[in-house]
Amino acid sequence: MRIGTWVFIIAILVFAIIFVACHVRIVNQSKSVVIERLGAYYKTWGTGVHFLVPFIDRVAMNISLKEHVVDFDPQAVITKDNVTMQIDTVVYFQVTDSKLYTYGVTNPMMAVENLTATTLRNIIGDLDLDGTLTSRDLINTQMRAILDEATDKWGIKVNRVELKNILPPREIQDAMEKQMKAERERREAILQAEGRKRSEILIAEGEKESAILRADAVKEQKIREAQGEAEAIALVQKAYADSLTVLSQANISDEVLKLKTLEALQKVADGQATKLIIPSEIQNLAGLLASAKEVTK
Repeated sequence: MRIGTWVFIIAILVFAIIFVACHVRIVNQSKSVVIERLGAYYKTWGTGVHFLVPFIDRVAMNISLKEHVVDFDPQAVITKDNVTMQIDTVVYFQVTDSKLYTYGVTNPMMAVENLTATTLRNIIGDLDLDGTLTSRDLINTQMRAILDEATDKWGIKVNRVELKNILPPREIQDAMEKQMKAERERREAILQAEGRKRSEILIAEGEKESAILRADAVKEQKIREAQGEAEAIALVQKAYADSLTVLSQANISDEVLKLKTLEALQKVADGQATKLIIPSEIQNLAGLLASAKEVTK
């Protein structure tokens, strides 16, 4: 064979190899490929090596099965009390059916964005400004449920929806800031008043306890003084009683003994005792002494 023929054969072989290689597809993990044959859906390729039949099969769409995170632009919404605000949302979704995702809607991303905007307007329209600002979790839950049900026929699973920013009009923000400032000042005034009240209560309780302790101290002092005086009087009386006992044992006459007793009682009466009981014998003796004094005059 001539050289030209060999060159032609080699060129055909190289072209065939390149042609076949160009129609071999390797599908990576977490991806899927939708294949059409003669213009109709044929199959969905998963992970592995696949061959695309030339002129018959074609790749309709190469789809990622990972979770998609889409941050949509802020949307103008109107609350129930006619306040216009800007809200931007973040949607987390995942493709669960590659065929439905390919043929269910023309532009899945645009469809999800428009559906998110309309759903958000419907939900916010039933809430006032305060409800919108304080009900993020409720709004997120409602939006996720509505979007997940609506996108199910597109082969999309909505896992999560988050309100990223809620931006009321500037005048509303200024009013909210003034309200928050007034609320903080009110709480500060309440805390200061409660602090003063607690301080005054503690001072009053301290003064009360101090007065009680002082009264107890005075009472204790008077009791001890009275007990000391009583013990002193008792000791004096015991001493004179002992002296009279000694005199009695010394066989002294009754008249002398009575006189000594009278002297002892006189000394006892010099104390602070308010009452003094004198035996009848001594009273009689005192009467005799008074009579004797009258006779001698």
